[in-house]
Amino acid sequence: MTRRLTVLRTGPLALVQDLGRPGHAHLGVPPSGALDTPALRLANRLAGNPEHAAGVELLLGGLAVRASASCTVAVTGPQVDVLRNGRAVGSHGPVHLRPDDVLEIGAPERGLRCYLAASGGVALPAELGSRSTDLLSGIGPHPLREQDELPLGTPTGPPVGVDVLVPTQVPNELCVPVLLGPRDDWFADAARQLADGRWTVSERSNRVGLRLVGSALERAETRQGAELASEGIVTGAVQVPANGEPVVFLADHPTTGGYPVIGVVPARALPLLGQARPGTPVRLLPVR
Repeated sequence: MTRRLTVLRTGPLALVQDLGRPGHAHLGVPPSGALDTPALRLANRLAGNPEHAAGVELLLGGLAVRASASCTVAVTGPQVDVLRNGRAVGSHGPVHLRPDDVLEIGAPERGLRCYLAASGGVALPAELGSRSTDLLSGIGPHPLREQDELPLGTPTGPPVGVDVLVPTQVPNELCVPVLLGPRDDWFADAARQLADGRWTVSERSNRVGLRLVGSALERAETRQGAELASEGIVTGAVQVPANGEPVVFLADHPTTGGYPVIGVVPARALPLLGQARPGTPVRLLPVR
């Protein structure tokens, strides 16, 4: 019998994600991949997979799946209720499913995205070396729908259990480091403006970018009304559009942009941005 999970319910948005497809910006293809990579890596380890295996990224939970065969699954990210055949089994640990068992994932009280890994990994066809869904370009599997079947690969290792594992901790306020440049000279005292600014996460945020609402960053007098030719964009780039409210680009970002980039958020700080709910207060802390 083919090993697979059948989707019974998707929740708000469920996407197949692995660690992405970096290295294709010259083709106009974003890196994509899980927004909270430590959570996906952990789920894979718990399920006995290599860390790069594909799993499912869940926006506000809500997923339910039925197993066709024996498998091990794990759910990580923020603390969330996990049920097997209606009984609580908990997150952040390996869970064994028998044929026809149903796994249900609730909605996290804090944070935004949970991750489901299954032994063998989701084995849908790869595109440009990755199984990740890219919402901007449309590359990769479509967002999951009811009755979709997710084939699972051959298990490669035993599940890994631990005694105590702390779920992702999402703070009440995000303090985000920003490496200044390359276009910080387009702004009047860029470091001071970032340090003094206060923002909240916009409800228009998505996997392309974290949009911030609040302080408007002012351009230097010599750059008022100036235009910038489109140039390359990296994940974590803090771009400032005409209204002055910054956007932090995430995994599905465009590969070029025409607004000045005041700084870049280091990779280590990006996972928590993928967990930031609308209305979360944000501070941008300039570093050189």
